[in-house]
Amino acid sequence: MSESVFHVHLVSDATGETLNAVANACISQFSDVEVIEYPWSLVRTKGQLEMVIREIAAQPGLVLFTLVDQKLHDLLVEGCGHLKVPCVPVLDAVITSLADFFGAESQSQPGRQHLLDSNYFKRIEALSFTMAHDDGQMVETLNEADIVLVGVSRTSKTPTCIYLANRGIKTANIPLVPNTPVTEFLENITDTLVIGLTTSPSRLVQIRRNRLLTLHESRETEYIDQQHVRQEVLEARKLFERKGWPVIDVTRRSIEETAAEILNLYHASQSPPDEKSADE
Repeated sequence: MSESVFHVHLVSDATGETLNAVANACISQFSDVEVIEYPWSLVRTKGQLEMVIREIAAQPGLVLFTLVDQKLHDLLVEGCGHLKVPCVPVLDAVITSLADFFGAESQSQPGRQHLLDSNYFKRIEALSFTMAHDDGQMVETLNEADIVLVGVSRTSKTPTCIYLANRGIKTANIPLVPNTPVTEFLENITDTLVIGLTTSPSRLVQIRRNRLLTLHESRETEYIDQQHVRQEVLEARKLFERKGWPVIDVTRRSIEETAAEILNLYHASQSPPDEKSADE
């Protein structure tokens, strides 16, 4: 096996989502290596952990883990020590710092972030709202949204809305279609944060063309005509400017980066007037 290929074992006592997110965020910083990941989730008994340690022995590599049970924590560290493989408890430093700051002990309960608490139900409600208000649907209840995203076709409105819904934000999106007036419900919105999404015409043509290819559609239409698309984007920007909506260019942004900027705008819009003045 090439020296640039590495094994990384991800051991978690819950679903592993947190660990996977941390690992992938860090691994992405190394472009010249290939990583083979081995996710081990819901590891909550000694027998399960011993099986994982045997698998680590078969494919030695870096071990990243989140185990809140101290006995399992120590057993994995000891096993990795015998195998002479690095072992990193990715949340230990954060939990210890929080415990010191709060002056309290952690609950040491696996999967606690997935408990069916009020935040969980808030996310479910937001997701239901977002799906019902996707692509210009149910415009009569737009004022119930926390955020409304507006943009021409293929500016990542739907995936961004779903990402925000998973953060508990009720988000709707409205497509801007050429020669189709913007709905009166959107024109009359007052208390909901409306954000315009835009992108470069050339990038938009590329994305739309790829979309049509997946649908086995090869005809040349205005939908992918460079001049027509440029005019679409220009008209959308004129609308955003006329309405005074903040605009985010998604050309070189991932969904996560776009959502982060939207959340910044949303939280700023929720701040009391005196705090906004202080920030400015």
